[in-house]
Amino acid sequence: MTSLLCCYRNIGHQLLILRCCGPGDFFLERVVFPFELLTFACPVDAEVKIWHLDGAGPTLVDCCLAEAMLCGDSPEDRVS
Repeated sequence: MTSLLCCYRNIGHQLLILRCCGPGDFFLERVVFPFELLTFACPVDAEVKIWHLDGAGPTLVDCCLAEAMLCGDSPEDRVS
């Protein structure tokens, strides 16, 4: 199965939650601190959602396919 090497940088001043769900049982959830760069591998068809937590509960900030978060454009970004 081919996977992608992806990156996400939290450019804000608040904690965010990154959730990545893919085919089968793939699931990744990480806290991303302000100004942190998170690098992760995931299946090609994975979906990434970014959540913000506040007093009212979780709020969806962004949603995209993992391919939109590739670390670069080189063939090394695809891991067999």
